[in-house]
Amino acid sequence: MNNKKILLGVFVLVALIQLFVPANMIWSREKVLSEGTEYKFKTAPIDPNDPFRGKYISLNFEQNTVEVENADDWIMEQEVYAILTKDEDGYAKISSVEKERPDGEEEYVQAKAFFVSFNGSNKLSLEFPFDRFYMEESKAYDAELVYRESQIDSSQVTYALVSIKNGEAVLKDVMIDGVSIKEIVKSNKDREAEEKTDL
Repeated sequence: MNNKKILLGVFVLVALIQLFVPANMIWSREKVLSEGTEYKFKTAPIDPNDPFRGKYISLNFEQNTVEVENADDWIMEQEVYAILTKDEDGYAKISSVEKERPDGEEEYVQAKAFFVSFNGSNKLSLEFPFDRFYMEESKAYDAELVYRESQIDSSQVTYALVSIKNGEAVLKDVMIDGVSIKEIVKSNKDREAEEKTDL
């Protein structure tokens, strides 16, 4: 009888832990979205040979490198903290990078060291945790097409809208000329449906 009570207690405890972890993740994400500062990260063209994912848009960013004093101080996959500012057009800009979590008032985002150039330029490339924009599977492929076209057309401005708080980041949307990519995909689908109806 006692063994059954212990097993039941362990079961309840494990179930509560399993519920707590995702609930805490959702709560943290919502807190970053509601209380964080929005940054616009301008995107950069992706490798044209990169395969379509069908579930998310793979993002590359213009602002993902920063000059460091000594390239030998940094290694790949190292956890780092990018200190952020905004440029004159309001887009995110990396002002510096730190190995330790900043304790001042500055805004920062946690990232990973991706590549260090040892050619004298001392450029450190960063990998941000928000380089994938997930969408409903039925719309993701169309969104990828729209995104790739926007990267080819230099007249269009594409950026990721990211909310940041205490180093944590949540990717809110991908914008093309100020319009959500979700809205563009929906509008395209609506237009295609109307054209089929007219035939």
